[in-house]
Amino acid sequence: MKKLVSIMIPCYNEQEALPRMWQELCKVMDAATQYSYEVFFINDGSSDNTLRILKELHETDGRVSYVNLSRNFGKENAMLAGFDLAKGDCLVIMDADLQDPPQLMVEMLEYWKQGYQDVYAKRRDRGEESWLRKKLSLLFYKILDSATRFEVLKNVGDFRLLDRKCINALQSLRENERYTKGMFCWIGYKKKEIVFDRGNRVAGESKWNFCKLLNLAIEGISSFTTFPLRVATISGFIIAICAFLFLLYYVIKTITVGDPVQGFTTLVALMLFLGGVQLIAIGVLGEYIGRVFNETKGRPVYLIEDYKVATEVIERYSNTSGKV
Repeated sequence: MKKLVSIMIPCYNEQEALPRMWQELCKVMDAATQYSYEVFFINDGSSDNTLRILKELHETDGRVSYVNLSRNFGKENAMLAGFDLAKGDCLVIMDADLQDPPQLMVEMLEYWKQGYQDVYAKRRDRGEESWLRKKLSLLFYKILDSATRFEVLKNVGDFRLLDRKCINALQSLRENERYTKGMFCWIGYKKKEIVFDRGNRVAGESKWNFCKLLNLAIEGISSFTTFPLRVATISGFIIAICAFLFLLYYVIKTITVGDPVQGFTTLVALMLFLGGVQLIAIGVLGEYIGRVFNETKGRPVYLIEDYKVATEVIERYSNTSGKV
């Protein structure tokens, strides 16, 4: 029996890009006939006609599965639904906007045959991203890499092939506040890099604005390291030592040569500086406490409104007397 390759495609308002993406993906699947395929779409609460298009694809092509989440849970949570429900021996993750070229999947499958368990695509070029966004991304990866105890892959997104062992490992990580790119690095396993030029979107607009990317960066840092807490602690010690030396200097100066009363401006500036540092430290501490609060509630990471399995997958498991 042919091995089953699941292709996971998270979707959020991708009605314009889906038809073009499906055409390109079919060309790749029809050429690589040594595998069976399950194309697993995840509708993450789209407000356009994305769900209608997915239903039509499911009805017309036996390789298409889809899950419709009850609302928009975010891409990170939506991908967990894919890890939980995809049936394949391996899983390829790609975006619906064709910035991740489906043709690269053939090379990924070749490396998978050689025994690699995580074949990831590294971007040589970040496409139409602005200069500032590119520099901030590099800065984020540099901070995260220096603060964690495992290697963080730079310029690597979600576009990759994962072996079933990796999928099972990611299924076991049930965090509500998720940073999946860090999880890919954390689980380890045998990795292989493929370098590619990331193109521009074929249609639509990116859903990732600056605020969302900043929030994702905070999630990434707070999910995998306590480095910000350590920085706050060290900063507190440094400020306390400087304050003590500052006090000692003025005590000695007053005793030896005398000293007039300092101006009001200096006092206010010092108070505002110390108050700002304290608020930053409280904010960092609150971020971690908030994460603990969210995790202790034990809420599900996502909720499903509708789920349809590809007919070819149903037939495959029926023939082997397995459960879908």
